[in-house]
Amino acid sequence: MENVACNGSGDSQTSFYLIGIPSLQKSLFLPVFFIFLLLYLLILMGNTLILVAVVAEPSLHKPMYFFLINLSALDILFTTTTVPKMLSLLLLGDRFLSFPACFLQMYLFHSFSCSEAFILVVMAYDRYVAICRPLHYPVHMTPQTNTALAAGAWITALLLPIPAVVQTSHMAFDNIAYIYHCFCDHLAVVQASCSDTSPQTLMGFCIAMVVSFLPLLLVLLSYVRILISVLLINSKEGRSKAFSTCSSHLLVVGTYYSSIAISYVAYRADLPVDFHIMGNVVYAILTPVLNPIIYTLRNKDVKAAITKIVCHQDPKSIGKP
Repeated sequence: MENVACNGSGDSQTSFYLIGIPSLQKSLFLPVFFIFLLLYLLILMGNTLILVAVVAEPSLHKPMYFFLINLSALDILFTTTTVPKMLSLLLLGDRFLSFPACFLQMYLFHSFSCSEAFILVVMAYDRYVAICRPLHYPVHMTPQTNTALAAGAWITALLLPIPAVVQTSHMAFDNIAYIYHCFCDHLAVVQASCSDTSPQTLMGFCIAMVVSFLPLLLVLLSYVRILISVLLINSKEGRSKAFSTCSSHLLVVGTYYSSIAISYVAYRADLPVDFHIMGNVVYAILTPVLNPIIYTLRNKDVKAAITKIVCHQDPKSIGKP
């Protein structure tokens, strides 16, 4: 496009038009709407149950579960940033977003995504201390330390996307900028601009590498140390117990990075735009919907606490073995 056809940078008159999934026929909008609505309700209910269970059950007042409720809160916020607009698009054909709304959505989506990566690193560190340095665990993982670790993850993630979002907001856009996506993802917004997109594409790629591969590397290093420590345990029962305390977190990490890989391959591979969009939609929904399922099915303590809540068991029995 020619830059002269564009508004000035950061023009509040610019409206963003969400194309959605281009090849999706109108006859399929309603079925897809109900699928997304069901997944969103599962995310809200599953993660809310975990939040309530951990807060209400005294036996779950431990560092591991403190970080878990941070993860559940993130999943709720992460999906609420994008899914309601996607539902509105599918049901009502509401495709327009104002300039501030689009960039707020972009900022929150990427901030919460970064937060999840950092919280998973903190959870891996918690498991490392619990298994590799069990005698020092009460000293290292105090409530003050846990709060500082969680706050550090949130604050860092809230700050990291700011440069990319601010610089993207200064790009030139037409009065109506067409976004080939279901929400305002950074790369999709950059591609809707009529400025030179190369610098922003490179910056987005660099930030993605930092918030994806650096946390993954730290998680892998933690689990290498954990694996070495577990293999040194003489008792088979002891090894099994140590592995079981990590299984839920490992599954969540695997789900999170698998969805990132799907999104990354969909963007970078020579595939139709529909695959690019669906790859990112999978990333936005898959992990939040699977996290509560994984922790409910794989963690007997969380499962027991949720069962008490769902079955309306006498509150006096909560916390008893």
